Amino acid sequence: MWKDLSTNARIVEEPTRRSKNMGIKIIGVGKLKEKYLLQGIAEYVKRLKSYTKIEMIEVPDEKAPENLSTAEMLQVKEKEGERILAKIRPDDYVFALAINGAQLSSEEFAEKLDQLATQGKSNFVFVIGGSLGLSETVLSRSDQQISFGRLTYPHQLMRLVLVEQIYRSYRINRGEPYHK
Repeated sequence: MWKDLSTNARIVEEPTRRSKNMGIKIIGVGKLKEKYLLQGIAEYVKRLKSYTKIEMIEVPDEKAPENLSTAEMLQVKEKEGERILAKIRPDDYVFALAINGAQLSSEEFAEKLDQLATQGKSNFVFVIGGSLGLSETVLSRSDQQISFGRLTYPHQLMRLVLVEQIYRSYRINRGEPYHK
């Protein structure tokens, strides 16, 4: 299932039955290399395929020196932002993961996805920025900014945390057991 996630590579898992014809796309900046993260993500993608179509997209990170000026940081985020926005369709409902976003419980997150599906939204995109975060352009395009707390997490790890929470939301919305 997992292929080389080189530049703009895609992983697509087709569901055995779709929940309200929803599709999930997770866009992350940078190539995920850590085997333990790839294995964890692969496990949740496998579990999710009975609920929905899920697509994992990696866009290249912008190479930059260690010490950047504020202007250089903005430039890097804008270049990465352009790559992200190229993967988003006009009808996609976009969640940007941002430290200042809304903090939701798992139940609130599940309810939000269910409400959006009821309103006719069927394509959800979750965007995880690189080490510098997301550009203002991407944040402006997002329909909602969400946060997993005020703690700082490696952006690679957030892919695993996010896909687990998406899986958990499907379990909650179907009334299936899950660990609290």
